[in-house]
Amino acid sequence: MSILDKTKIGNFAQVNLEQSKDRLTKEIIDAINSSSVGKISDFRITDGKGIGVVLKLSNGKDQWFFEDEIDLLDENGNLLKNIHDRKENNNLIIDMLKKLKYENKHKVKELVNPINFFLWIVVSFKDIL
Repeated sequence: MSILDKTKIGNFAQVNLEQSKDRLTKEIIDAINSSSVGKISDFRITDGKGIGVVLKLSNGKDQWFFEDEIDLLDENGNLLKNIHDRKENNNLIIDMLKKLKYENKHKVKELVNPINFFLWIVVSFKDIL
């Protein structure tokens, strides 16, 4: 579910400073430390495939955040359900592939086994799906 389905301009969001601290200026970090809640003033495409928000912070400045750097608040100031689910996928095969685990092989006999190679390939590509 997208952030656009959960909120609109004028709603409030709380910034998770640990997720975004490395790219913010000291002035913005100080404003977030003062109050981590901001008002959504706009939406912005972040990297060609995601949606971020522009928040008006307590110091009056606007700052954009990725969708996973904020938590949405309802009208009472309570946190809404987590919006960071990438895709809702009901495909049974993909769900099964995502549960596969691969243990590193150290013996040559295990490394050349085609079944281990196939399992490694499947596990390596499952995050792309």
